[in-house]
Amino acid sequence: MAAISASQVKELRERTGLGMMECKKALTEAGGDIDTAIENLRKNSGLKAAKKAGRTAAEGAIVTRVAEDGSYGVMVEINSETDFVARDDNFVAFANKVADAFFAAKSEDVAAIMEGELEAGREQLVQKIGENIGVRRSVVVEAASQGGSLVGAYVHGGRIGVLTVLNGGNDEAAKDVAMHVAALNPAVALPENMPQEKLDAEKAIILAQPDMAGKPEQIAEKMVQGRLKKYLAENSLTEQAFVKDPNQSVAEYVKAAGGEVVGFTRFEVGEGIEKEEVDFAQEVMEQAKRS
Repeated sequence: MAAISASQVKELRERTGLGMMECKKALTEAGGDIDTAIENLRKNSGLKAAKKAGRTAAEGAIVTRVAEDGSYGVMVEINSETDFVARDDNFVAFANKVADAFFAAKSEDVAAIMEGELEAGREQLVQKIGENIGVRRSVVVEAASQGGSLVGAYVHGGRIGVLTVLNGGNDEAAKDVAMHVAALNPAVALPENMPQEKLDAEKAIILAQPDMAGKPEQIAEKMVQGRLKKYLAENSLTEQAFVKDPNQSVAEYVKAAGGEVVGFTRFEVGEGIEKEEVDFAQEVMEQAKRS
């Protein structure tokens, strides 16, 4: 019997959207031939799920879990094809069950967590709802590993989720900062975290602006540094005006609560997924021509 490689399983999963164990079983039965495995899958209950797997799932939900002592948090993105399904009670229950599993395992390994019962549940949900559903990504944030002591979380409308890390402070401050990140989407937590390539790109933009033309080198450099400082203030979490009180910065708000900002992780549903644009008028016209 031919050995089934991980790459074969991966390819079959990508082409069908079915679970790892189901794909491995199908490949084993097909002697490692992917096309034969797909043909066999089309003959059984995997057909409907496989059909849905090719469709773009760029809607869905972000779910978070944080340990009672704030030592770590988990955030997971679960996708569906439409926002309507993302609000369905069955989908919400499944998403919460998935988040609980990632939290209990303290893991980011989607393939490992989704084996077995959860994958079977996903396939049943696809069959029941009639949309492609998938678990896209997960992140585990541990306060201590980032030099902090507390993780906070906030989810806005089920679509934007944030985990924050503070050193000191309290639960309310950690959640408030997460809410700020969800609203303003800063590029980095601290000014010194800004990648040099982004600073270089911004400097090039500044130097190309009309009012920089003909300026003496020393004056131009002062202007550049001033504008870079403003750019960092606008794009660094700690320097931004706190969304709940614009009279103080985020850093000042957290300091008043007895802490300091360490970092954050932000997920937004569907970010980075290329969504299929459907021209319904054109689709109707083409159907009319064929009829």
